[in-house]
Amino acid sequence: MKLKFDLHCHSRFSADGVAEPEDMVRVAKERGLNGFAITDHNTCECVEYFLRHGMMREDGMPVDDFLIIPGQEVTTAQGHLLGLGVVLPDLRMSPATEVAKLIRRKGGIAIPPHPYDLFRAGIRESDLDAMEFDALEVFNAATTMKRYNRQAFEYAKEKGYPMTSSSDAHHAEALGTAYTILEVKEFSVRGVLEAIKNGGELRQEYLTLKDSFKKTFNNVFRIKRGKKRKS
Repeated sequence: MKLKFDLHCHSRFSADGVAEPEDMVRVAKERGLNGFAITDHNTCECVEYFLRHGMMREDGMPVDDFLIIPGQEVTTAQGHLLGLGVVLPDLRMSPATEVAKLIRRKGGIAIPPHPYDLFRAGIRESDLDAMEFDALEVFNAATTMKRYNRQAFEYAKEKGYPMTSSSDAHHAEALGTAYTILEVKEFSVRGVLEAIKNGGELRQEYLTLKDSFKKTFNNVFRIKRGKKRKS
């Protein structure tokens, strides 16, 4: 069966996110998604929230015909790295190669997001060459410049990596702007992870100017909030 998943989404538990978990589920369902991956920066607090409030199951099966995939976007020493299907501690500034190995040892899959976009901590090509990972995010709806997505697509095509397309939503309304259609044999976290490794169809649409402005505002708010905490 073909299912639609946004594989890169942030909640208010990310330092630069503002999406309420309940709103993320509501918007995703309204847009016809079958699920999404929660990939907050350097934390899995929202995974715990979803579990506590009955929106996720420990066994990786869907709730009310909707599946949330646990994950995290790790700020490694070389750039950002998505770990899907796993719950991770705060690993920021650890080597990307070691984080990828840990993700895979725990039964998850490692996906470098927005590579080439150095404005947003994308992992450089030389570092990608030195890593073992499972798929590459070749379309990010929030990328700084469209050519970064094209470069990621060409790299994945040349190297034979499965490809994903994601919104990188930091507020609920942006969720599902871009997503991946997967041929899934079992509607479960394990089934979706296997489907990602087999490759999927890419649904590619960029954030609107309004949504891009919101994301930029969130980042400015994060910086100001950080300065207040230090003072």
